[in-house]
Amino acid sequence: MRYKTIITSFILIFSIFSLQAANKNPYQADIIIYGGTSAAVTAAVAAIKLGKTVIVVSPDVHLGGLSSGGLGFTDTGNKEVIGGLSRDFYHRVYLHYQQDTAWKWQKKEEYGNKGQGTPAIDGKDRTMWIFEPHVAEKIMEDFIKESNIKVYRNEWLNRKGGVEMKDGKITSITTLSGKQFSGKMFIDATYEGDLMAAAKVSYHVGREANSVYNETWNGVQTEVFHHGHHFKTNIDPYKVQGDKSSGLLAGISDQEPGIKGEGDSKLQAYCFRMCLTNKAENRIVFPKPDNYNPANYELLARVFQSGWNELFNKFDDIPNHKTDTNNHGPFSTDFIGMNYDYPEASYEKRKQIIKQHEDYQKGLMYFMITDPRVPADLQKRLQTWGLSKDEFRDNGNWPHQIYVREARRMVSDYVLTENETLGRKEVPQPIGMGSYALDSHNTQRYVTSRGFVQNEGDIGVHAPKPYSISYGSIVPKKGECGNLLVPVCVSSSHIAYGSVRMEPVFMILGESAATAAVLAINDGVNVQQVAYKKLEAQLLKQKQKLRLN
Repeated sequence: MRYKTIITSFILIFSIFSLQAANKNPYQADIIIYGGTSAAVTAAVAAIKLGKTVIVVSPDVHLGGLSSGGLGFTDTGNKEVIGGLSRDFYHRVYLHYQQDTAWKWQKKEEYGNKGQGTPAIDGKDRTMWIFEPHVAEKIMEDFIKESNIKVYRNEWLNRKGGVEMKDGKITSITTLSGKQFSGKMFIDATYEGDLMAAAKVSYHVGREANSVYNETWNGVQTEVFHHGHHFKTNIDPYKVQGDKSSGLLAGISDQEPGIKGEGDSKLQAYCFRMCLTNKAENRIVFPKPDNYNPANYELLARVFQSGWNELFNKFDDIPNHKTDTNNHGPFSTDFIGMNYDYPEASYEKRKQIIKQHEDYQKGLMYFMITDPRVPADLQKRLQTWGLSKDEFRDNGNWPHQIYVREARRMVSDYVLTENETLGRKEVPQPIGMGSYALDSHNTQRYVTSRGFVQNEGDIGVHAPKPYSISYGSIVPKKGECGNLLVPVCVSSSHIAYGSVRMEPVFMILGESAATAAVLAINDGVNVQQVAYKKLEAQLLKQKQKLRLN
């Protein structure tokens, strides 16, 4: 009897100590993933499949980043090089739209089959590349539920002292709410690279000079117009036409654009990818935004007066009479020059920048449906469009994610450049592939030497064939951080990032990053020391595409 009492007491004491240990830090896992993007989701799923514990620490409430935030007209490039969980995502999109219930506002046979680089619906490969935002978000949530992944939402990294490191490795990260997340490996899957920066990993913001990496399409690119998003006619930039003393119109910089080919700290423009509809039952009239001032759109009025009529050229069709609406033309949804401070800004400052972009873009739509200077035929047609009632319901039907096309980019021992993406150099240790054009949106709007307004930075250079992406692009320099992987803010030049920065690629790199993290844990090595042959074999087993043929 006494023996049983001793055993019972021992079990009770052990249980108390175990409970205390658990309560001391319940936020512990093998791999901590910071971010709520599509890369964060695929990284989490991959790690779970390989037998590791995972916690996703997401500043976002909605998972999926731009994939669920309005970018439904996928930038596929060559679909054949999209494998693994990334391809599974687009297969799940296909399965969703095979159901009659998916076609609420439109019959399936009425929907066109236009995609970007591939048909929207590919019956042969059972993939679909075009989708509504809420469908993408549901698939992301399904991934999370199926793998029983812990996700802590609305948790923002404390960027000042919230990253604890020991012997060149992160031991824990702390969020503004006070939660401390500990792990063996960490993955920064944010668009901004906040964890990477807080861990003191090298990075760059802006455009490098062409001389840095022996490139052609980096840096300032004055008088280069690849997509037609420039002023094709001479338009006066001043408030009172011909009068410099009256001041410049809103949105035009008073600074010189810089010397062609030289670097700067400027960023390609951001916007929101609006989900619009012309289905009356599901349409909300474009609202008048806060801080609306029609004078902010005087330059657009002059563009219309010049005869420009391409307003609807990037109303790309997605199912159910909706669009993924993107920037098009010299004055559109891109808020050119207004995002330069975003990457390094505080959270509060970023909120202000995002609100300014929202006000600008809502104001743009409101201006075009109300102002008499807009051509009557275009205005009448636009008045049949509006925000979709059944998208982004908790955010006034406005996308919850701004399109951060580029922010910080890691600078590692290996930097991907246009020379690799254009096939001039072989890529070592591939972990995935890209194929999209080297694509940069406009970076600045200025006054030319001839006294007219012009945009700069719009570049689109075709990649002649799909290219590999190196493992070296997602790991920090040796000695900087031994247990961090960065699948979104990868180590690449500005112009190479213009191709890499596509959602299918982010999903690919998220999966590859998690796979490398698992191998690093299993072998007890830093991420820079992962045995590539092991990584390659595992990625191929997961049906990732690593190289041509």
